[in-house]
Amino acid sequence: MAVEKIFKSEATEEKGERARLASLIGGMAVADLVKTTLGPKGMDKILQSTGRGHEVTVTNDGATILKSLHIDNPAAKILVDISKVQDDEVGDGTTSVVVLAGELLREAEKLLAAKIHPMTIIAGFRMAAECARNALLQKVLDNKDNEEKFMADLMKIARTTLSSKILSQDKEYFAKLAVDAVMRLQGSTNLEAIQIIKKPGGSLKDSFLDEGFILDKKIGVGQPKRIENAKILVANTAMDTDKVKIYGARVRVDSMSRVAEIEAAEKQKMKEKVDKIIAHGINCFINRQLIYNFPEELFANGGILAIEHADFDGIERLALVTGGEIASTFDNPESVKLGHCKLIEEIMIGEDKLIHFSGVEMGQACTIVLRGASRHVLDEAERSLHDALCVLSQTVNDSRVLLGGGWPEMVMAKEVDELARVTPGKKSHAIEAFSRALIAIPTIIAENAGLDSAELVAQLRAEHHKEGCTSGIDVISGSIGDMVELGISEAFKVKQAVLLSATEAAEMILRVDEIITCAPRRREDRM
Repeated sequence: MAVEKIFKSEATEEKGERARLASLIGGMAVADLVKTTLGPKGMDKILQSTGRGHEVTVTNDGATILKSLHIDNPAAKILVDISKVQDDEVGDGTTSVVVLAGELLREAEKLLAAKIHPMTIIAGFRMAAECARNALLQKVLDNKDNEEKFMADLMKIARTTLSSKILSQDKEYFAKLAVDAVMRLQGSTNLEAIQIIKKPGGSLKDSFLDEGFILDKKIGVGQPKRIENAKILVANTAMDTDKVKIYGARVRVDSMSRVAEIEAAEKQKMKEKVDKIIAHGINCFINRQLIYNFPEELFANGGILAIEHADFDGIERLALVTGGEIASTFDNPESVKLGHCKLIEEIMIGEDKLIHFSGVEMGQACTIVLRGASRHVLDEAERSLHDALCVLSQTVNDSRVLLGGGWPEMVMAKEVDELARVTPGKKSHAIEAFSRALIAIPTIIAENAGLDSAELVAQLRAEHHKEGCTSGIDVISGSIGDMVELGISEAFKVKQAVLLSATEAAEMILRVDEIITCAPRRREDRM
């Protein structure tokens, strides 16, 4: 006797074991995918889109890789999401979070095979995560009060973040760039004020930090090339109405001379508008839309620098940086806030001319100009730098620092292990599994460097049973190294976010016992 169907004909459901297996395997597959990008010796992935132009991205950033994947497996999607959140929240650790969640699932699978209920596993994981977090809190260093040490910490964190990225060759240089840029922000985490301009050509070493604002535009013809003590009006208005446009306009006239009259009237309107703008007492006018020759000529006569077609990002940021507002009507000059800066001039980077605003209102603003061999290198450099900037700006606010190189994971694993020994019942298995998952991270770091991971991790474990141990994996020399001497540090905030997000994601996937896929909508034949 056939069981009556509840679902529509094409909907599928997977129950119990099968559903759980599908989700665990999906999660582990995603983790294995990004696993190889972890650590200073991690490799990059090439992502090729199937869209127009077959865009190619070469990247090492976990979130970027996962964002570009089209995944069918629901559990895998959860992992993609946590890496995205990690990227938005703290900027770095996107790979670690996915790998940790994947390892937790791998351990959970073994426990499920041993007939331990998912809820028991989850309870164990919960206890373990709490314990791991406290272990970190006890070991955390905070040099907020000591300016010099704090700067050194920031440099170390920047270096550590960049060492797993494309910039690792010049990490000293870029770490300094990033720290300088973040220190200018004076504690705000608003990265809008740091503008990154990418110009192909030169090598990565030619990149530099500029304390002004750079607009990617040329200065128009016959206009002043440099202005001191500039007053800037940032606008978004149409400056192209001085000619009758043949296409959109229908004008009925009885002779050609009438058209000329209309044009003259239009011109007059335009002139009035320009006069209004000049009445603001400005010497630099930046517009988002285009400016025709006639108003441009008028501006040039007035000795005003007019810049047209500044892209929207540029405009918003420029207004923010110079302390002006974006205006679109010019009738009452007193209510418009003008932007100010000390000097506007034209500079050359590579082949291109750019406009450079220096001495801006917001002392926090700066521009990082990246140079590099090709577009792909630049894109990847920008992503790496962005990671470093995010982490640093978070650290400036929450100045707690940990050592890196697999040290935090070993500390957590040790504490979690001890918790497992004193916990009665089946939960202890789950807690032990959690510590094994934590140890997987240093293992993978070592494996990616082509080292004997089992040997190294065992040595590391023994080291960590001594009090006040600072050992971690030194991938460069291929042995156990002292993280304090090597100056490998990480931000506490990043580690905490990795730990908590990974645990929650694994928990969510473990809770699943049924997957229901709804029937695809049928397309009616349109023939």
